[in-house]
Amino acid sequence: MSADDQLRLFIERIERLEEEKRGVADDIRDTYSEAKSQGYDPKIMRQIVRLRKMEAHDRQEMELILETYKAALGLG
Repeated sequence: MSADDQLRLFIERIERLEEEKRGVADDIRDTYSEAKSQGYDPKIMRQIVRLRKMEAHDRQEMELILETYKAALGLG
């Protein structure tokens, strides 16, 4: 296989993956929209998804710092 053929195959593979990524992004957007129609807040749901991706100790540290900042600003 020539270098040109190999490059073309990589590019075509990336293009297919990009198309799949767009499809998944559309599915995620549709799911948030469906949840919103059921009364859920998509903005809060996105925050929860972000928090669930974090390691427990990182999440605890972030929450502690957030509480400290809120208290310092009189928001607690």
